[in-house]
Formats: sequence, C-alpha cells, structure tokens
Amino acid sequence: MEDEMTDPYAEEVRARWGDTEAYKESTRRTKRYKPEDWAKIKAEGEAVEVGMAELLRAGEPADGTKAMDQAEKARLYIHRWFYPCSHKMHVGLADMYLADARFTAHYEERAPKLAAYVAAAIKANARRAQP
Repeated sequence: MEDEMTDPYAEEVRARWGDTEAYKESTRRTKRYKPEDWAKIKAEGEAVEVGMAELLRAGEPADGTKAMDQAEKARLYIHRWFYPCSHKMHVGLADMYLADARFTAHYEERAPKLAAYVAAAIKANARRAQP
C-alpha cells in the first residue's frame, strides 16, 4: 500500500483480509502507484466524502437519487483504485463503517451522523442496482 511503514493499520488489514482476492488485487495495484497517483486517490476520496457530507447537511435523504449517486461514486472509487467492489461488497463495507468505531469516528469528524448516512446511501444504492 502507499506506505505500510506509516500505516498503523497495515498489519491488522493483512491479518483480517490478507487471504482475500480483494486484498491481493489491492496490493498488486497499489504497488505501482506513484506519488502523483496517491495525490489523485486522496483528492478523489476526499471529494466523495465531502459530497456525502454536503448532501447530509442539505437534508437530502440517504435513499434519494443524489445520495445514491454519491454512494455509487464511492463504490466506483474503490473499484477503480483498489479492487473490484461489487454492490454486495460495498454493503459489507457500509456495515463495517458502523460496526468499527474507528470508521464511524472518521465520518463523524466530518459531519455528525455521517457514518449512518453513508451506510444508508450505500445500501439504498445496492437495492437500486438489483435487477
């Protein structure tokens, strides 16, 4: 990943998901990223989170089109830069955003109740994608 020496969660991530195809694919992809790639990745991720927070503050419903579209941007961000991210996998991430206090705190620093909003938007987006 970007710099495992500075990532305090690298060992935990490896222990939890190191045997998964998603982890292996993410490792393959990120090994070749240059600093300018990481700058793009950071900016894009920031824009996705800021967009979600703005929708929450504007009172847009988490199951509304705008929030679902933003959730789809979040899914495609992961898919493009790290590993194939199906809607089902994205829902699993949404559950983790609520179950792991560190993820929840990350979102809550940006806006109160943002973790629950993001999770709800991801789940609504996954329902929308079902045939």
